[in-house]
Amino acid sequence: MRLEGKVIVITGASAGMGRAMVEAFVKEGAKVVGVARRQEVLEEIKEEVAAGPGQFEYYAGDVSKKEVCEGMIDFVVEKFGRLDSLVNNAGIMDDSAAAGDFDEERLQKIFELNTFGVFHAMKKAVNQFLSQPRDDEDEPRGSILNITSIGAQHPNAGMIYCASKAAVESATKHTTFMYMKDGIRCNAIAPGGIITDIFFNMPESEPKAKQKMGVLNMMAPTMADAQVISDTAVFLISDEAKYVNGQIVGVNGGWMVV
Repeated sequence: MRLEGKVIVITGASAGMGRAMVEAFVKEGAKVVGVARRQEVLEEIKEEVAAGPGQFEYYAGDVSKKEVCEGMIDFVVEKFGRLDSLVNNAGIMDDSAAAGDFDEERLQKIFELNTFGVFHAMKKAVNQFLSQPRDDEDEPRGSILNITSIGAQHPNAGMIYCASKAAVESATKHTTFMYMKDGIRCNAIAPGGIITDIFFNMPESEPKAKQKMGVLNMMAPTMADAQVISDTAVFLISDEAKYVNGQIVGVNGGWMVV
């Protein structure tokens, strides 16, 4: 098992890519704490993966809130005694609006979840990693995996969403630079065209944006199942990826060339 014994916390765990990663991590022997707002769904997931071989616990809360981001890490450490990996997966889409048309309320809401929540969780996790003793300076302390989007580098969504994800990609590389000699890895997966709840629940596109996006969507590759993300995540968290650091891994079927 590629993740046997590793302690992992993952946000946005109740659906889509998050749920697929939970199932994959538990299958690979990890001790996973899933975080999401819908406690009833997290309870269902716990029953579904109860056979193991890994273990699943949950922490219900909204990770756009700083206190939840900090509380989930405290819960993991109290439950399992350490933290090996943080996966920042929770996120929401915008309405594809451009600079002249975006909604102020949506701006605040999206950055609170997609960006600020990620930053708060990263800060708490990094300090937890640094507090964990290691036998020698080459021993890894922990890893962070951020789920960004092709939108960080490609105008396939609105300005707000694209900017919120671009900020996380920048933070991913900065964290790598600052902590690589402390035994902390930080990478990101940039999905594109994945069939998840966020795709079906995204707000109606702003009219001008809808027209422009329609041209892109006609050329886009076939959409994929969330398992392509969980497969990549297992590798990036595992010891197989011990020399993979500061990378933005595109999992998009070729979307970036459209």
